[in-house]
Amino acid sequence: MEFRQKMWGILCHDLFQKYVPEDSTILEVGAGYCEFINNIHARKKIALDINADVRTYANPDVETIIGRSEKIDLLSSGSVNNAFASNLFEHLSRDSTIATIQEVNRVLTPGGKFIILQPNIRFCAKDYWMFFDHITPIDDRALVEVLEINHFDILSNIPRFLPYSTKSVLPKSLFMIKIYLKLPLAWKIFGQQALIISSKKDAKKW
Repeated sequence: MEFRQKMWGILCHDLFQKYVPEDSTILEVGAGYCEFINNIHARKKIALDINADVRTYANPDVETIIGRSEKIDLLSSGSVNNAFASNLFEHLSRDSTIATIQEVNRVLTPGGKFIILQPNIRFCAKDYWMFFDHITPIDDRALVEVLEINHFDILSNIPRFLPYSTKSVLPKSLFMIKIYLKLPLAWKIFGQQALIISSKKDAKKW
């Protein structure tokens, strides 16, 4: 757990922070152990998860919401600047995935970014079902399609970014992780998770 927190500290500092202004509001959807939300810097940080244990993992500066991602009643429309989800949609049905994307769109400000880190079944099919709670196969192309249908512009799609899990070939050295992030060629060899950066369209352009 300590290694993963430090690993996410590097991921946030060296990569994700450039998409999240420090004076913004950021929502993590399906926050789990709060590894992203604890390490990102923002004026207001919100962790959403269906499991009440998220309160145990969230740092004191993180607001927690217990509930489903398909309907985030405690957040008003346009109240969040950016949203993040990691390893979420493989746990949801197709209908829940669509509803979640629509709900994220609702709570985002126009132009707000939705950052998604997602196992890409195109490259990890052999191990995709090693987790019992994986119920929906999804790849980067399908995720791009459903985002675009639901009024997001795709800013960047990296089909191969991180390895599938920390049990895989991701270096167990924090220094080597920093090096890995600077070597896109290595991503094409070892990457089995997609990184998709999207932004909410202005409703006037729908």
